[in-house]
Amino acid sequence: MGRNVIPLSPELRDYIVAHGTPPDEILRDLAEETYAALPGAAGMQIGPDQTSFMWLLTKIIGVRNAVEVGTFTGMSSLAVARGMEPGGKLICFDVSEEYTAIAKRYWERAGLADNIELRIGDAREGLKQLPSEPHLDLVFIDADKEGYETYWGELVPRMRPGGVLLMDNTLWSGRVVEENPEEESTRALKRFNDVAAADDRVDVVMLPIGDGVTVARKR
Repeated sequence: MGRNVIPLSPELRDYIVAHGTPPDEILRDLAEETYAALPGAAGMQIGPDQTSFMWLLTKIIGVRNAVEVGTFTGMSSLAVARGMEPGGKLICFDVSEEYTAIAKRYWERAGLADNIELRIGDAREGLKQLPSEPHLDLVFIDADKEGYETYWGELVPRMRPGGVLLMDNTLWSGRVVEENPEEESTRALKRFNDVAAADDRVDVVMLPIGDGVTVARKR
């Protein structure tokens, strides 16, 4: 098969963003506040191209029940909550009250606070409290990379047929192709990517959006 890959320069990425639905004032303000208040951690925030992709995918699927593992300051949760069907519910798991305090302000500003439930604590335990039957339409995982396999194991059985899981950072700045990586996060992502690709409960594609997004659809 061919390898028709276009290198994504900063100029081309800006072009892509400019030719999609643009971020509104709320999203722009959240991005600016995150970079101003948390310059050392702001790289964890998803970019405008990924934000638009998640919002549009949520609308296409017709999401009513969603889960997010790793909320940070709320960009991805806004994308999902805005795309949900009326009355939809998004449950967010995170360990930081500091970061999610920013998210909560923007949920309020966007009129989505009633649609989003924040649960502070270890998602490894929190996910076990969700109903066990297949009921989730959409899941977004963007937390500690060492936990991806555990989150996957808890969430795939809870996805309805046709439900979609999104995993962030699965290309990890290209380090996942290293043969013997020293960094544990890289090793964890390599293991997870192998697990997801081999899981016969889902169909999987990896997309070069942001730092790599794996999209899996429950069969």
